[in-house]
Amino acid sequence: MPDMYYSRAIETYSAMDTTKFTANSAEAGAKIFYNRLPVAGAVARGDMGAYPFKNDSTGYTMSATVKNPLDSTAIDMKEAERLFLVNCAICHGPKLDGNGPLYKDGSGPYAAKPATLVGDAKYELMPEGTMFHSVTYGIRAMGSYASQLSTKQRWMVIAYIKSKQAKKTAPAATATTAPADSTAKK
Repeated sequence: MPDMYYSRAIETYSAMDTTKFTANSAEAGAKIFYNRLPVAGAVARGDMGAYPFKNDSTGYTMSATVKNPLDSTAIDMKEAERLFLVNCAICHGPKLDGNGPLYKDGSGPYAAKPATLVGDAKYELMPEGTMFHSVTYGIRAMGSYASQLSTKQRWMVIAYIKSKQAKKTAPAATATTAPADSTAKK
């Protein structure tokens, strides 16, 4: 099988030479083009379904309705933490305080402080879907991470951030609760 040893190299998503990759259809009387792109809406094996909203103001607004499809009890939080540290902590900091190596209290290469994900009510109240939208498409100075993280990995990172936000707000909520009055009559 010499063709197996000496196969032509083909760039998967390169422009097609239509003289070589077309066929005449006798039934339709028209040319049929094969472009090697996946069918629209196809999902890679093992990946999650596509995110339904576009990168526009309507999509950003509608993202607030999206919930994390992953079961929070089944997420490997160690892996989610690792993904956050590798991809996000460089800006947002390992403590999610917006003080990563690229900012370093204003002495780093970036002058603008990244979002404080824990300790800022704006981000603690932000819906999961809106966070996912921001990570998928990027927002303001933050670029998209859709090419670095799969859909599942992005949802894992969001779950990790939300778990850290919940831990930060939980002690404050219990500290404000008044102790029971032991002298009160029953």
